Amino acid sequence: MIEIINLSKSFTSSKVLDNLNLIINSGEVIVIIGRSGCGKSVLLKHIIGLIKPDMGQVILDGNDMTRLEEYELDKLRLSFGMLFQGSALFDSMTVGENVGFTLREHTDMSGGEIRKKVANSLELVGLKGVENLMPSELSGGMKKRVGLARAICNNPRIILYDEPTTGLDPIMADAINGLIIDLNSKLNVTSIVVTHDMVSAYKIADRIAMLYKGKIIEIGAPEEIKNTKDPIVKQFITGAARGPITEDA
Repeated sequence: MIEIINLSKSFTSSKVLDNLNLIINSGEVIVIIGRSGCGKSVLLKHIIGLIKPDMGQVILDGNDMTRLEEYELDKLRLSFGMLFQGSALFDSMTVGENVGFTLREHTDMSGGEIRKKVANSLELVGLKGVENLMPSELSGGMKKRVGLARAICNNPRIILYDEPTTGLDPIMADAINGLIIDLNSKLNVTSIVVTHDMVSAYKIADRIAMLYKGKIIEIGAPEEIKNTKDPIVKQFITGAARGPITEDA
């Protein structure tokens, strides 16, 4: 579904992505792991066309996202849903208004149709009947689920997850992991998840890709990553304080 070719991006003197190559298959859950600040979120922003690369291509269904005009990008972005790391809910809007935001802004659906879609999306994430609550009345886990309901409300083909379990206790994190798996199957979507949470990665992934120094250095099924011979990947997945990653830092 998505082919990333020789993608490079620098900010001032720091090279974040360095000739990165990756193929994402239709219908899979692919998890991109790596240390905080290694460029995982920057990669997501390239995939959805929020950042232009210095070099390289992001091909979606034959369209090069890096060469499209803004109006073309806006149309193509409707294929995506995104769960932001901090949920990114609008504080001044109710839950229902947050979830239906994309539909109000980018479709001609009636108010009644939007309310029905919002209710269905909230029910899918286990939050039936909370449309009139404000974000300030929600727990961290509920905010994540509202953000996820908003991500799926416009029937996306691809869902991007930016650190979906960050800030959650282990029980709620596992509930979010379960939702990712469930929604991927029920909605027949492709899911791209960036995280440094290996418990989450092993549970939800069809494949795991390790991002290090701007490149994907290893990719494989969870069992293949667990049994890696690469010392860099091994240090990261085991959380060892000593190893090539910290020696290079």
